[in-house]
Amino acid sequence: MTTRHVPTEATYDPNRVLDAIMERLNLKNDAALSRALEVAPPVISKIRHRTLPIGATILLRMHEVSEFSIRELKSLMGVQVTPFHSVAA
Repeated sequence: MTTRHVPTEATYDPNRVLDAIMERLNLKNDAALSRALEVAPPVISKIRHRTLPIGATILLRMHEVSEFSIRELKSLMGVQVTPFHSVAA
């Protein structure tokens, strides 16, 4: 089985977002976090070790359980958040 590695930007750190959610929900460990997010414990471990990216599905689940906005979650991860501008026709 081949291990995937998440591209590492200088500021990307998935641990910051996981830790912030744990703090907000007053969770003691990653097992409790995995239950809150309804994912298997290895998913949290793989995210922490940067072998699994935080995809759209888990990002939405993080938003639902923590009530952090998507923008806040992405900012916590260190992902560059660019504002959306509509183009007038």
